[in-house]
Amino acid sequence: MNAIPITAPAPLPQPLAAASAAGRTLVMGIINVTPDSFSDGGRWDTTGLAVAHGRQLLAQGADILDIGGESTRPGAAPVTVAQEQDRVLPVVRALADAGAVVSVDTLHAETADAAIAAGAHIINDVSGGLADPDMHRVVAAAGVVYICQHWRGTPETMDALTDYGPDGVVAGVEAELRSRLDELVTAGARPEQIVLDPGLGFAKTHSQSWQLLAATGRLVADLGHPVLIGASRKRFLAAATVPEAAPDPLARDAATVATTTLAAAAGAWAVRVHEVPANRDAVRTASLWKENR
Repeated sequence: MNAIPITAPAPLPQPLAAASAAGRTLVMGIINVTPDSFSDGGRWDTTGLAVAHGRQLLAQGADILDIGGESTRPGAAPVTVAQEQDRVLPVVRALADAGAVVSVDTLHAETADAAIAAGAHIINDVSGGLADPDMHRVVAAAGVVYICQHWRGTPETMDALTDYGPDGVVAGVEAELRSRLDELVTAGARPEQIVLDPGLGFAKTHSQSWQLLAATGRLVADLGHPVLIGASRKRFLAAATVPEAAPDPLARDAATVATTTLAAAAGAWAVRVHEVPANRDAVRTASLWKENR
């Protein structure tokens, strides 16, 4: 495999320090430039629609825009790197040029490198580097923020990989994330680049996702890195909705806002959400509650 050339990073607007400056959890707005994402596939699947949506999310109060060109929902089929880049790179360029802090949701080191060249400040890798052995080297050399998610298997197989042994899912996820951290350090990444994500819904039963969400404060304390929580519209939230609405991802928006409030109160660095306004209010509510409790 040919080595991927390292592109000099775009100027980093210190998205990690931004949380401290803002005095609250940050809001990461999702832009799925895909036809098959689980809750909004096809809504923003052209460059024009995706850029317009990104501008709308910024106007609504998003701190970060997370752009993805490949669905990672359970059962999703992979796309080629060329397809992914055709979808996301024009959107990255346009929104970075507009002054947005841009994250790119990708498993592929080649796409990460191209996205950094296009202006991305953050790489959000749901595989934590397991899908592409070059990923850690690319982000370490570029110096961008890297969101390292807990991951087992692939979208096709992950639902069968939920056994975390006698110590349970929280201890198991922490142990596996520590392994990813060791690999990142070996690749040359600096600790201040790294954000961790417990991967709610990825190789987790619904109960295990709830356990991890409830352990947000423990994850922050035990792992010593900022933590991103991505609960928005996921299947485990159906337990919090009325039964007749449970199959509809959009019916989980109120439950998403509740999880945002809880995660923010527990010290999450950011929440990744589809709908910004209510979640923006939720993190501000949590911040005010923490100040006055």
